[in-house]
Amino acid sequence: MKIGIIGGGSIGLLLAHYLMEHHEVHVFVRSKRQMDILLTEGLIFEKKKKLINEKINVALFSSWDAEEELTIIAVKQYQLSSIIEKIKVSNKLENGSFVFLQNGMGHLKMLNELYNKTIIVGTVEHGANKIKDNHVLHTGEGQINLALYQGNNRTELAKLLAIPIENFPFMFQEDYYEMLLQKLIVNAVINPLTAVLNVNNGMLLENSHYYYLFKKYYEELSVILNINNKEKTFRHLEDICRSTSENRSSMLKDLDEHRPTEIEAILGFVLEEAREKKLKAPFSENYYHLIKGKEYEGRKN
Repeated sequence: MKIGIIGGGSIGLLLAHYLMEHHEVHVFVRSKRQMDILLTEGLIFEKKKKLINEKINVALFSSWDAEEELTIIAVKQYQLSSIIEKIKVSNKLENGSFVFLQNGMGHLKMLNELYNKTIIVGTVEHGANKIKDNHVLHTGEGQINLALYQGNNRTELAKLLAIPIENFPFMFQEDYYEMLLQKLIVNAVINPLTAVLNVNNGMLLENSHYYYLFKKYYEELSVILNINNKEKTFRHLEDICRSTSENRSSMLKDLDEHRPTEIEAILGFVLEEAREKKLKAPFSENYYHLIKGKEYEGRKN
C-alpha cells in the first residue's frame, strides 16, 4: 500500500521505519534542512543501542498532492490548520483515508471540517526521541490504537491492520471516544508533570514525592473525565510510564527546544470539561499555568 506520513518528528520517523518494511512510504516534512539530511544520509533508526541506516522517500510538505491511499498525519495539534486546509481543497484521495495521531481531544472539532473524507483517529503508546533530524531512538515499545471517526471506507485501514509488524502492532478499537479518553488521561498526567519537574517519565514512579503528585493528580482527572474503571486505568497509566521510563515527554522536549506545547489540546480540554461540569480542578489549573509560564519564558529566551 502507498502510505504518506506528514510530519518528521519522532513519531513520524518511527512510523516510517516500521512501515517501510511492508509498504511504499513517503514522508513529507516542512524543513528543507531535514529533507536534505534524510535524502543524503538516510534515516537512522536506533533501538537498544543498535543502529539501522536506511534510505527513505522524503519531500517537502508543500509538494504533497494527496496521491497516497493512506495518509498519516503525525504533527502537533497546533500545526494542523494548514494541513486541514490543504486536505479540504484536494480533489484527490477521494477513496483514501486519513489517520490523525494527535495528543488530546481538542482536534476533533477541526476534523469535522473534513465531512466528506474517511477519518481515522489514533493514539501512540510507543516512546520515541528524535536525536537529530534524521535519527530516531525507539525508547519504549507499545502499540498504536486506531478507530474510525467518520466515513464508511475501511479498505485502507483493513490493509494496514492485515499485515502484522513485529514489535509495532496496530490495534483496531470500536469506540474512538473511549480510546482517545484513555490516551488523554495518560498525556494529561505524564506530560505536564514531567515538563514542570524536568524529569524522564520513569522518575514519576521512582521518586516517592513525585509519585504522590502522580496519584493525586490522577484522582482529580479521573473525576473530571468520568473514568469508569479508575483502578484499571491507573494501572495502565503506570504501565505506560514504566515502558517509556527513559523517555522525555513530548511536552518536556517542546519546552527544552523553546517550542509551543500541546497544553491547550490536553489541559485546555480538561479545564473546559471541568467548567461545564462545575467541578474544581486545582491541579489542572496550576499545571496549565505553570506550562504556559514556561512557554512564555522560552519565547523570551
